[in-house]
Amino acid sequence: MHRVAVLAVGEVVGYDLCIPPQVFGSATGKTGKPLYEVRMCAPSSAPVRVSSGFSAVFEHGPEALADADTVIVPGTRAEGPRRRGALPGDVAAALALVPESARVMSICTGAFVLAAAGLLDGRPATTHWAYADEFRTLYPAVDLDENVLFVDDGDLLTSAGLAAGLDLCLHVLRADHGAEVANRVARHNVVPPWRDGGQSQYIEHPLPVTDDGSTAPTRAWALTRLGDPLDLTGMAAHARMSVRTFSRRFRAETGLPPRAWLIQQRVQRARHLLETTTLPVGKVAAAAGLGTAASLRAHLNATIGVAPLAYRRTFAPTAPS
Repeated sequence: MHRVAVLAVGEVVGYDLCIPPQVFGSATGKTGKPLYEVRMCAPSSAPVRVSSGFSAVFEHGPEALADADTVIVPGTRAEGPRRRGALPGDVAAALALVPESARVMSICTGAFVLAAAGLLDGRPATTHWAYADEFRTLYPAVDLDENVLFVDDGDLLTSAGLAAGLDLCLHVLRADHGAEVANRVARHNVVPPWRDGGQSQYIEHPLPVTDDGSTAPTRAWALTRLGDPLDLTGMAAHARMSVRTFSRRFRAETGLPPRAWLIQQRVQRARHLLETTTLPVGKVAAAAGLGTAASLRAHLNATIGVAPLAYRRTFAPTAPS
């Protein structure tokens, strides 16, 4: 069983702290067997202050990190990493126990801890957009992008603020076990399995949206017709807006232009079909609205760097090639 260790660095953000056990702890295989063992731990045996107004005593100490397959650092208000670019001694000692083979993740301002440990130097990362300037001042060696919901750099993954931790954990769950498992966990937690756009939609000031001025109904309509010919003109007509107004409102609401959003959704649909059906690649491409197998191959390579058959072998190993 994959071992996940969640390291609480006080004052830990309570919302972030609860995301990993909720997502990974509710993930099960087809037989109902848990896929992850989640251990909540602290750098020492002392109670950890939680931002929600209480302190917590954790079942595990830093030893839980020594054999972890994945280590997650939730958001924190700790003065050392947040203000001085330094780690408390007990946190540094705890992180030193993490195996080199482990996947390391942070949620929100947990990225400050990873950066203070030197783990993010020269690597792409993100954190809550409100603290991006502080982060850059303290950790100029990190390639920070505050416009995205999360960054997956292989063995190091970071998420934006608060609810973006859900996006990151569901992304990891999907990468580990496929769309069916991730979607089931998302439904259980009553959250979308995938959110469009990035943090930019929250940093900027979106246009005022009224019941008849949102592009949401058209997005929902488009998602049921991904295999049909769809273009900007048709989507704007469905929304009863001019192309210019529709494009402006669409980007304000999603953080993406309509065409980029449509391609993103079609690639997601194709991935789901590759994982859950035995349809030939050409039919998967057509059903997802990507046209031909060559087009699907190009988009999948651009998105995740693998070909359709290689992706299917990874996530649906029983499917014929």
